[in-house]
Amino acid sequence: MLGLKLATDKRWANIAESNLEEILTDHAWCEQKATSNAISIIVSYPENSEMVEQLLKIAKEELSHFEMVHEKIKARGFILGPERKDSYVNELYKFMRKGHRREIVLLDRLLFSAMIEARSCERFKVLTENIQDEELALFYRELMISEAGHYTTFIGLAKKHLDPAEVDNRWQEWIEYETKVIANYGNSESIHG
Repeated sequence: MLGLKLATDKRWANIAESNLEEILTDHAWCEQKATSNAISIIVSYPENSEMVEQLLKIAKEELSHFEMVHEKIKARGFILGPERKDSYVNELYKFMRKGHRREIVLLDRLLFSAMIEARSCERFKVLTENIQDEELALFYRELMISEAGHYTTFIGLAKKHLDPAEVDNRWQEWIEYETKVIANYGNSESIHG
């Protein structure tokens, strides 16, 4: 799915479902970070009006997802806990090239974003297909579709504003790197854990 090489074991959904308060809190903070990431790219590349418009749409949608998850948390009698560290995302961040030409940095920022959206989409699919909670299964199905759209948007922006062949080559490097990273995850009740 989405070019990812290593699928999440469906048993991860059982781990996630065993502590819904934790998975929902972690998920809420993932949505907040996705909002901040889109805004951060806008701040760094304001001269590209089309990209700004696309990223504004993503930022608004991610913020609405944060609100939706927060509503699920409250409806279940839980409380949004403090922000969670996302070790998976931090490991992906290390692979981004920094201190290069603006175009190279932009390429990696877009692909970093696409990778997180792709893995989140894949995780939401696992939840949709494997948790017993029907309400959350439907909720995660809707979010899975949205994450797939975000993934497509980030890849599309990269190919439109940068060399498509370079994008494809670098994307394959990201996939190889992510495969090694994600192999160490899948055993905790967090979206990327």
